[in-house]
Amino acid sequence: MRKFKSTVMGYIFFFLTVTVLVSISILIYSTIQEKDTTIVALLILLFIAFSALVCTVIDVIRRKVMIENPLKEILLVTEQMAKGNFRVLLYPNHTYGDYDEFDLIKEDLNKMAKELSKSEVLKNDFIANVSHEIKTPLAVIQSYAKALANDKLDEQTKAKYIISLQESCSKLSNLVTNILKLNKLENKKLTPEYKKFNLSELLISQILQFEEIIEKKEIELICDIEENLEITSEESYLEIVFNNLMSNAIKFTNEKGNIKVSLKKINNEIVISFNDSGCGMDKDTGKHIFDKFYQGDTSHSKEGNGLGLALVKKVIEIIGGKISVESTLGLGTTFEIVIKEN
Repeated sequence: MRKFKSTVMGYIFFFLTVTVLVSISILIYSTIQEKDTTIVALLILLFIAFSALVCTVIDVIRRKVMIENPLKEILLVTEQMAKGNFRVLLYPNHTYGDYDEFDLIKEDLNKMAKELSKSEVLKNDFIANVSHEIKTPLAVIQSYAKALANDKLDEQTKAKYIISLQESCSKLSNLVTNILKLNKLENKKLTPEYKKFNLSELLISQILQFEEIIEKKEIELICDIEENLEITSEESYLEIVFNNLMSNAIKFTNEKGNIKVSLKKINNEIVISFNDSGCGMDKDTGKHIFDKFYQGDTSHSKEGNGLGLALVKKVIEIIGGKISVESTLGLGTTFEIVIKEN
């Protein structure tokens, strides 16, 4: 609407300018007593030339202020952004609501710089975290490999070192696998293949994979799983979700604790929850729990690389579901997934 008004005002101003100039020319002609055609023509020509000069100067100033200056600002900022400086900021020439096209471009560039700055920070954090997570198991592998070269080691010590090597290799392998999965999901290189399958059986089969460690930690497992509940979704994606959430529940639950797994259909929604009586987490940790490489246990004393829940969240988003977490420090954590059944 503002652009339309501005255009109309521009046409009116141009019309009035031409009208005034023509009127003055006629007035000059009518006031000259001596009707010498040559003198009249010369006077009118001089007036027109002077008027054209004044209009040109005004137009040059207008272009300088309204076009050239904003363009120079924009070009300067885009050059800075091209060099990797995303902390630039452009200021609109008009108040909000009266923006012209240049103000809108400036606002869009500010948004772009802000998003690129976030991406740059995430990229640097990603590289730093990957380097840290890869460096740790590699250092362990190097250390134990060097130790195994010692011929004086007894068989029991060698066996212990070999187990440590295997665990470090497994951690490194899982890290690389998760990075590749997350990258493919984020870049949409993996296309979900939806089909109808038995969700109850899938969940039970994923839980059974942890049977040995559950028994070892003497964890009480309580399952409330609706039988033969079918869903149309991507089966392999939900395997990732169940595997990670179950693994987390076991990891953070102390010996002789309890884990409750629930699967129900409520109206047209499927609700899955994983509840544990583990260490829980504070509000600050809960806010970042789905961030890449974020680990509430900053000492990294527990197994993991901080990618599992980031994978879970991405997968749930892709299949059109929602995931939420509720936790109380020292009392436990509950993850709840809601998927609408089509």
